[in-house]
Amino acid sequence: MVEPLPCRSPASRQSFRIGVAIAILTVSTAALAGASGQSFHESMADAMSRMHAAMATAPSGDPDRDFAAMMIPHHEGAIEMARLELLHGKDERLRRLAHGIIVEQGQEIELMRHVLASRPQDDRRGPGEPPHRHSAHSGGAR
Repeated sequence: MVEPLPCRSPASRQSFRIGVAIAILTVSTAALAGASGQSFHESMADAMSRMHAAMATAPSGDPDRDFAAMMIPHHEGAIEMARLELLHGKDERLRRLAHGIIVEQGQEIELMRHVLASRPQDDRRGPGEPPHRHSAHSGGAR
């Protein structure tokens, strides 16, 4: 399991995991309430469409940033699909798997967001070059 933030003790890691799971399940209940009226297959297709659209990002030139930027919506899509399994599925093995996906991929999303927040926005400079500063008068469209 990936630790999203430095949690030193087993108790703090467990508390964090429980908090993430509760937050995700709370949000998911509200999200699924809006999806009522759609079949499982329609909801899954919508989840896939949203995930693929969100994963289509322009390259930044930083493979680490691009990886995280694309994996976050990928994991969010997996979590949404796992929620749909919990809502519609009956097989206890798959429901346990869905619970694990929600918790573990939620933690991985938090880790990736933490890493992205700690990285400079523009890593496209060469070795030894100072960070590029964008100004209001840069003249180029981005």
